[in-house]
Amino acid sequence: MTNLTKERLKIYVPEEAASLLEKLEEFLQQRNIDCYVVGGFVRDGLTGRTNSDIDLAVAGDAIETASEVAKVFNARMVPLDEVNQVARVVFPQAGYQWHLDFATIRGSIEEDLRLRDFTVNAIAVRLSEAKGNWSRVETIDPLDGCSDLSLRIVRAVSDASFRQDPARLLRAVRLAATLGFSIDPATEALIQRDSRLVTTVAGERLRDELGYILETHKAYHSFCYLDRLGLLALLMPELTSSKGVTQPKEHFWDVFDHSLETVACVERLLREQDNNKEDEIISLAPWSSDIAQYFDQRSAGGRTRRALLKLAALLHDIGKPAAKTIEQSGRMRFLGHAKEGASMAVQIMERLRFSNREIKMVQLMIEHHLRPGYLLSEDVPSRRAIYKYFRDTVDVGIDTLFLGLADHLAARGPTLDLDQWRKHAEVTQYILSKWFEEKATVMPPKLIDGHILLEKLRLSPGPQIGQLLELVKEAQAAGEINTAEEALDLVRKHLENN
Repeated sequence: MTNLTKERLKIYVPEEAASLLEKLEEFLQQRNIDCYVVGGFVRDGLTGRTNSDIDLAVAGDAIETASEVAKVFNARMVPLDEVNQVARVVFPQAGYQWHLDFATIRGSIEEDLRLRDFTVNAIAVRLSEAKGNWSRVETIDPLDGCSDLSLRIVRAVSDASFRQDPARLLRAVRLAATLGFSIDPATEALIQRDSRLVTTVAGERLRDELGYILETHKAYHSFCYLDRLGLLALLMPELTSSKGVTQPKEHFWDVFDHSLETVACVERLLREQDNNKEDEIISLAPWSSDIAQYFDQRSAGGRTRRALLKLAALLHDIGKPAAKTIEQSGRMRFLGHAKEGASMAVQIMERLRFSNREIKMVQLMIEHHLRPGYLLSEDVPSRRAIYKYFRDTVDVGIDTLFLGLADHLAARGPTLDLDQWRKHAEVTQYILSKWFEEKATVMPPKLIDGHILLEKLRLSPGPQIGQLLELVKEAQAAGEINTAEEALDLVRKHLENN
C-alpha cells in the first residue's frame, strides 16, 4: 500500500484481464466512446488483489455499448438495470469468468464518482490512459479514496449514501469484512441512523450481501457488528427472541450468544482463523484436503458449503425460545426445537430469496443437528447407525457432522471437557472415514429393485415396496446381506413374520 497518495499509481491487473481491457479500449476508441474503469476492480488492484468483476463507466448508452461488445467479442450480454442503463457482458476466458459491468456515466466522471457508495469505490482510471500498461496510471480520485485505502477505512461518500441505496447498509459491513478494514465512525453513525431502511431492500440484494459476508473468514465478527448496528434484528427479526433465553448449566451462553459462538466455532473448525496452528482444541478435530475441497463446493445459488454451514450455525437454535419448557423438577427442555428451527430457517431463507436447493440444505442441517451427538452413545457407531445417519441427512451429512462439532464447542465454551471433546472428534473422524474410504457402507449399491419384488414375490404396487427396499438397504449397510438372493430371503422372512 505504498505510493497511494501519488498521482500515478500501480494497479495490479491479471494478464488475461489486461489483454481483454486493451482489446476493449481499441474497440471503444474506434467508436469514440469514452470509458473509465471504476469501483471494486480499481480498489482491489490498488491493494494487490484481483477481481473478476470489472466495472466500466461509459459515455452514452451503456446497454447498447454492452450489446455491441458482446457481439464483437463472442460473449454474452445480460441487461441488469434498463432504467439506469446497466448491463453485464460475460467473458469465459483463461479459466476465469470475467464480468464486464457497463453503466452510463452520470454527468462528468467526477460527478459520477460522487454518486457512488464508498470512497474506496469512487476511484477511476480512464481506459485509454492505461494503454495496456497498468504499472503507472493516473487515477481520478475526487473523494480521496486512495487515502482511505491507506488508512484501511470504509467511508460513505455522503450523508445521503444509505438513503439513496439502503443495500449499502449491509455492503459497508461486507466490505469491511472482505478487505479487513474498519468502518469510519461517522459512517457507522449514518448506518445506525438509517438502519431501518434495510427492510425496504429486495430480498435478492440482501441475500447477495449476506452471502458475501458468509464467504469471508470474519462472518462471526460481522454478525456481532450487524447486531450492534441494529441491522441483524431487522434482517432476521426471528433471532431477537433468543436474546436472554437461558439454557441448562451445560451451556455457557444464552441461546443468542451461543448461536453467534457456533458461527465462530465453524470458522475455527474450517481452519479459517490465523491461529489454528496453535489451537490445541481444533487440532483434535478432523481435517484433510478432501474435507477442505468438500466445503469449497458451490451450490446452485453460487454459495459454498462453507457459507451455508455458517448460516445453519447462526440459525440452528432459532426454534429454542418457542420450544422451551421447565418441568416440575426444574429440568429445562427444548423438545422439538430442531424441527421448529428448521421450519423457521426455511421462512427466513425464502424471504431472502435463497435457492430451493440451498434452503433444503440448511433445513436438513438444522433439523438433524442433534444427530451427531446421538452417535456418541456408542464408542464406535455401528454400520447400521452410520447408514441411517447419511440416509436421513441426504447430501449434508458431512456438513451436519461439523455443525455438531461447532455446537459442542459453542455450548461448553471455556468450560469444555477435553476428554468429551476428544471422543466427539474421534467418533466424527471414524464416521468421515467411512464416508471417504468406504462409501459402500454409507451408500450401498442396489441389490434389488421394486420390479424384482413385484415379479418374484407377487406383491402389489404401493408404499410397502419402498419400505421393503429400505429394509434391504439397511441390512446391506449393516453387513448382514451381500447378494440379491440374500435380499429376497430377507424380504420373504420379513413378510412371513408380519
